[in-house]
Amino acid sequence: MKIAVIGLGYVGLPLARLFATKYDVVGFDINTSRVEELNQGNDFTLEVSESLLKSVLKPANDNNVGLFCSTAIDDIKDCTIYVVTVPTPVDKHNKPDLTPLYKSSETVSKVLKKGDIVIYESTVYPGVTEEECVPVLEKISGLKFNQDFFAGYSPERINPGDKEHTVEKILKVTSGSTPEIGKRVDDLYKSVITAGTHLAPTIKVAEAAKVIENSQRDINIAFVNELSKIFNTLGIDTQDVLAAAGTKWNFLPFKPGLVGGHCIGVDPYYLAQKAQEMGYHPEIILAGRRLNDSMGDYVASQVVKLMIKKGIAINGAEILMLGIAFKENCPDVRNTKIVDVISSLKDYGVNVTIYDPWANKEEVIHEYGLEITTKKPINKFDAIVLGVAHNEFLDLDLSKLRKEKSILYDVKGVLEVEVDGKL
Repeated sequence: MKIAVIGLGYVGLPLARLFATKYDVVGFDINTSRVEELNQGNDFTLEVSESLLKSVLKPANDNNVGLFCSTAIDDIKDCTIYVVTVPTPVDKHNKPDLTPLYKSSETVSKVLKKGDIVIYESTVYPGVTEEECVPVLEKISGLKFNQDFFAGYSPERINPGDKEHTVEKILKVTSGSTPEIGKRVDDLYKSVITAGTHLAPTIKVAEAAKVIENSQRDINIAFVNELSKIFNTLGIDTQDVLAAAGTKWNFLPFKPGLVGGHCIGVDPYYLAQKAQEMGYHPEIILAGRRLNDSMGDYVASQVVKLMIKKGIAINGAEILMLGIAFKENCPDVRNTKIVDVISSLKDYGVNVTIYDPWANKEEVIHEYGLEITTKKPINKFDAIVLGVAHNEFLDLDLSKLRKEKSILYDVKGVLEVEVDGKL
């Protein structure tokens, strides 16, 4: 068995590394610089440490257990298992963009052979694997689905930046295009996933299971975001309310905040799109999305209101934004909602300095056209907004960065603030 992992990002690389502990693996990606860095043992996503990556790397044309990364399609032509782990984003209208899936399916189809299995891990709505990807594989390869080649679906559950719940420690849902292939796919993952597997009866069931996982979280976060708006108008501390309610054994510990990233802020749109195609208009799912997508504007407006109450001139004010990554202690800036806060603040005429020691400057410029600093600021600001709870920010002496008349706005609710001489 030889495995090709197509797409070496936050999902593909950890999986390829894990498979490479037991199998001959080729990691394929179209990004030349990314592949060169990985073959030297460097992962800019920080999902796989240098020592762990180097422990499985091997030279090209070495058929032993291990991982070799490549941009050459010839290097994957003798593989028998193809695992597709490309991103599935939405466009500017929040419509699912399946382009990466189509392109990767075209790549695989050029080397697909009789008996091969193509497994998709990308988050999709139910039906994408068999109704969108398989036809591409059939058309270009000339092979017949479920006769010459087969398919599987095993949704990724990677949590970027999480060093505790790594890929092998997260239970894996598996599925196949026939019962026999489902068992083979399940056995493959079971051989490396120590947390175990769950074999779903069909590919569509596995696809649906993935897309509702994050939709459920999105809706729950939208609920507490709405609560935070209500309690704010009532002059009640939302964190105090959640702490009190959390004493009940079955209360779910969700917290308000900005919902970004590659999953929670995206996946509900995939399910909504499919539902609408079938003539059903989802109400709760889209209501949750609208509320969560509005939180950037809400945070900016609250910051400006507090500044006005303190008598701080808004036009030309200097604001420090702490963090631009979509979550703490992670360099991932995909679909970060911090940019919504920054954009809204700039509409008020303020100057925003963005400090994030985790983010990549070039990536932020490329994705959002924003300049950031990765060095600790030394100036004083009219307002400081903590948008991401990086450990570095918790250790900052914020008093040295604040002007005499200033405000501190903690989006994450993690800072200890002194009130009446008490923390």
